[in-house]
Amino acid sequence: MSQSLFEEGLSVRREVMGDEFVERALQGADAFTMPLQKLVTENCWGTVWPRDGLDRKTRSLVTVATLVALKAHNELKGHVRGALRNGATVEEIQEVLLHTTVYCGMPAGLEAFRAAKEVVDAWQQEQQEQQEQQEQQEQQEQAGARLNAGPAPALWFKGVVAVAAKAL
Repeated sequence: MSQSLFEEGLSVRREVMGDEFVERALQGADAFTMPLQKLVTENCWGTVWPRDGLDRKTRSLVTVATLVALKAHNELKGHVRGALRNGATVEEIQEVLLHTTVYCGMPAGLEAFRAAKEVVDAWQQEQQEQQEQQEQQEQQEQAGARLNAGPAPALWFKGVVAVAAKAL
């Protein structure tokens, strides 16, 4: 496989799974497991994921269902997060898990829900923290704008008084 296919796959993999996930996978690889990382990156992420036939959200949801069927719960966790990063809602993931449970069996579905819940809870906490940080930043910017706007009316008033005094 070409280096450019690996590079393209690595880019897509990072976009879907996040830098932290990809770094952990690559840094955890050794001489024995690195060929597998290259295979996954080139074939899954460099060849299949960039195709035009499905959008990334749909690909993520299909992947979640497939991993439930395979009872690949460690991989499922990463792909639930990837689905959320690709715009899937918690409700859509829940529906995919329920639908898949009916076809793959209750044990697979129960374990999938446990794995997905761990990721969804962490994702929602991160989103809440980001929103709170954004709101704090906006409040600070508004407070700064009020402070900057404060002296202007006072200066304007002094100017009016000075003009009026000259007129007298």
